[in-house]
Amino acid sequence: MKYRKKPVVIEAIQWNGNNLMEIECFRKGGNLIAFRKSIAESTREFWQWDEYERIVEEKGLRIQTLEGEMKADIGDYIIKGVNGEFYPCKPDIFEKTYEKLSE
Repeated sequence: MKYRKKPVVIEAIQWNGNNLMEIECFRKGGNLIAFRKSIAESTREFWQWDEYERIVEEKGLRIQTLEGEMKADIGDYIIKGVNGEFYPCKPDIFEKTYEKLSE
């Protein structure tokens, strides 16, 4: 059997290595006070922005997805899925799958 992907409008932003603030505003809705040191919601330890920037520079941009943690490489798009989840997508796949809408 063959299937066609349903037309779905998504939000996305491209990671260029210099737009961490823009990426995090996109992912957190502008709440950039502090970042959890662990993905566990119960953790009470946080990084401040400058610490978080340093960690991203050293280890790369990590995205918590429904399937676990994934690394976003420079050039990848960060996509907000239909259920509010985030995940990285390689540029070639993104360009084959999505087209920009006029707003």
